[in-house]
Formats: sequence, structure tokens, C-alpha cells
Amino acid sequence: MSTSLAPPGIVHEGTLVPVHNGGDSTIWLPFEKVKLYTNAFIIQDGKILLGYKKRGFGQGLYNGFGGKVEPNETPAQAAARELQEEAGIEAPLRHCGTLFFVLKNFRDHAFYVDIFVAKEYSGTIIETDEMRPQWFSTASEGLEKLDDMLPIPYDKMWADDVFWMPLLLADRPFIGRADLDKDNTMEKWWFAEKTS
Repeated sequence: MSTSLAPPGIVHEGTLVPVHNGGDSTIWLPFEKVKLYTNAFIIQDGKILLGYKKRGFGQGLYNGFGGKVEPNETPAQAAARELQEEAGIEAPLRHCGTLFFVLKNFRDHAFYVDIFVAKEYSGTIIETDEMRPQWFSTASEGLEKLDDMLPIPYDKMWADDVFWMPLLLADRPFIGRADLDKDNTMEKWWFAEKTS
């Protein structure tokens, strides 16, 4: 699929293979400005480390560890910094995906999020003022859960996560856009695997 067929905000050279799309709206939500963000995940031995957001944007939801890219900082540097600040650990992060979000009635900016992943980490995982880290099983439904660990809590995450997280878990590069309402309801979405 050519980049020109991707939604507004998605920039990528090469081949994209759509895996999920939908929504009632025929028009993508408009945006004026774009701000850079990161999100980092640790996937290790059949489990994924997520953080329960205790305050701020996304409060009450599970997510990876991340936030804004500061001036004079690369997305990779921001992801490493946020992982340290929010979970107390360091990891050899690598880029694995890009997400673009527009929130309805949120006119300040759209969110361009670089997603990073690591299969190992160093340090001791800690709870912080912002996040409470917790491991979840990555086993598929019907398979034995790791040490009775809970499955990924998609019902307590951003509504779009269920569409791209399987690509993250399968170590398949991805890109996508989601337009969401203020109550975390999906209005329109498009996700693709990057094959080149």
C-alpha cells in the first residue's frame, strides 16, 4: 500500500499492509499542531510490563511508559528517560512502531507517538507517583497463563491498543492512526504492518 492511501498524519516510505480499519465517520478529525511523544514496553518470558496511570493524562488506564519528547531530545532518549522516571529501570530499547492520535474536541495538538520495546532491562522495577508497574501474561486465550498471571487488560487501556498490540507482541513493525472521543471511544481507525 502506498503512503498516499494512509490517513492524514501517517508518514512512511515503503510498503504498508493494512491489518485493521473502521469507524462510522468518513472524514478524519482535523488537527493543526502535532507534538511528539514516546511509549516503551518491556516484553520478556511470556509477559509484558504495563503501568497503571495514577495521575495526569490517561489516568486510570494501563499503558506503556512514556510521555513528551522534550526540546533537544530524540524520541529514543525521551523513551529511555520516561522508562527510568516512571518505572525506575533502564533497557536497550528499539523502535517498533508509530501511532498518531487525534482526540475529538482536543484542539491543542495531535499526538505522534514513537513506540519502543525491549526484551530485557536492568535495575529494580519501582512504583512511582505517576505509574504502578505490573506484569501481565502475553499468552493467547485458551493457553495456560504464566503463573496464573492476569491477561493483558485491554478493557482498562486505550481503546485502540487491542488493534496494534498484537503486532507489538509478534515483533512486527507497525504504524497507525486512531481518532478517539473524550470518553476513549474509537471514532475512526487505521493500522498497518510495515513490511519494508
